Order: sequence, then structure tokens, then C-alpha cells
Amino acid sequence: MTTRRRLAPAERRSQLLDTGARLFAAKPYDEVLMEDVAERAGVSRALLYRYFPGKRDLFAAIYRQAADRLLAETELDPARPVYAQLRAGLDAHIDYFVAHRNTVLAANRVLAGDPVIQAVITDELSTLRERLLDTPELARGPREAVSAALMSWLVFVRTLCVDWLAHRAFSRAVLLDMCLGALLGTLGAVMDPDLDLDGAPDHPRAPADG
Repeated sequence: MTTRRRLAPAERRSQLLDTGARLFAAKPYDEVLMEDVAERAGVSRALLYRYFPGKRDLFAAIYRQAADRLLAETELDPARPVYAQLRAGLDAHIDYFVAHRNTVLAANRVLAGDPVIQAVITDELSTLRERLLDTPELARGPREAVSAALMSWLVFVRTLCVDWLAHRAFSRAVLLDMCLGALLGTLGAVMDPDLDLDGAPDHPRAPADG
């Protein structure tokens, strides 16, 4: 067992979250045990439970932290074209999904009915929608319609990415094209047909014959 050392409460909580995050990333949710987290962190189970009453509480805190970090990393810059930022943001999210496959599948499948986990996901999607709504390109459209279109698109992207992560039935490049093509198609239905997102193709890629 790792040698125990005293830490301030905030430091200890951060340590437990980091330790738990590594275990949840390495193993399916059902295979992660609280005693394993305690042992890896070098603390007693009693101390771990003092910070997190159960495995779902620990997982929810880890997922919340990950969502906050991803949102911070993908903050939009009004000076840059929104399409280029969206592409970069999707890349960052896919990178996280790939690096933390077990964590993402646990949140979106194993714990799909857990209200705390779903609240984290809903908050993340809502924040992303508000950011996009405030970009100069999208602020020109009818706000309610664009808002509904963006939320539907964000849910679609998450669902598609989780399915891709579980099965890898097509390439990452195709995944990215599908996500961005769906956005252009969705916005094209509710905004000016001359909508111009710098860097975006004029039309979504047509499917190949056969």
C-alpha cells in the first residue's frame, strides 16, 4: 500500500478524484471497487467514504470535473471563425472520449438513468449551446429556432460519438465529417440560405454511391 501522508481537505479530495479517474478510465465501471481507489490513494476506506459516500458519488464528481475542464479548454473566441472552433472543439471532445473510453461509456450507458450524471451532461450541453448562440454568425438567426436546432445537434453528436466509441464501425475522420455535416444541414433549415461559416464546405458531403 502507498505510504499515507497528511493533506489538506481540498488536496485530499483532488488526489482521490485523480486516483479514481485513472481507475475508471482503465476499467469498466462495474470492475472499479472503492477499496481499490482507497488503496491506490494510500488512504483508508473510511477516509474515502468521508469524502464520497459511494462509488456513484465519486464517479459523478470525476465526470463533473472532466466536463468543466473540457468546457474550459474549448471556450469560444469571438475573433476566430466559429466553424474552425467547432471542429477543434469536437476534436478535443473525441480525444477525451478515446482516452477515457470506459468513463464515457459508464456515464452514457451504465449510468444512463442516474439523475446526477445526466445533470452533468445536460449542463455541459446547455453551456455549449449558449456559447454557440452568442457567436456573431449564429446570433443573426431566429434565436429560438437556432437554440432548438443546436441542442438537437449536440444530443445527436453525443449519441453518435458514444456509439462510435463502443463499436468503431467507421473512422474518426468520418465521425467528424458526420457531426459537422449534420450541423450545417440543421442550421441550413432554420437560417438564411446564404449562411456563411468561414471554413465550412458549401454543402455537406454527399454519400458515396453504393
